[in-house]
Amino acid sequence: MAGQLNKNRYEAVTHDIRVGVAPHYLDDQSSPESGQFVWAYEVEIINEREDTVQLRDRYWNITDAQGRIEEVRGPGVVGEQPILNPGDRFQYTSGCPLSTSSGFMVGSYTMVGENGDSFEVDIPAFALDLPDAGRNLN
Repeated sequence: MAGQLNKNRYEAVTHDIRVGVAPHYLDDQSSPESGQFVWAYEVEIINEREDTVQLRDRYWNITDAQGRIEEVRGPGVVGEQPILNPGDRFQYTSGCPLSTSSGFMVGSYTMVGENGDSFEVDIPAFALDLPDAGRNLN
């Protein structure tokens, strides 16, 4: 189950981990005349499982309007590797600069369960569009 919840929030559920993302264009940090467009995205991760999990790694695939792809991998998110007990939620905000006025992001988190097994959790694809532009998420 993945898709757009409302105009600005996207959600996916994998292995009973719910990931919601809400992107926002940052007009005050962008400089379109210089080819600099900046978005913030708020992420909420909810553990709907019956066991505790830890977020260990992240993977992002960022594509701009010219089809250029940047891949980002690393430990945790915003300097943390949060542990989520059943019912817990973890929220953070991060950002993404592009040299084009639109693009999209998609990714995954590597989680580890109490039994030590690791598994991937989908981060839903979401559009990075200017506020008054149409959506082009394909």
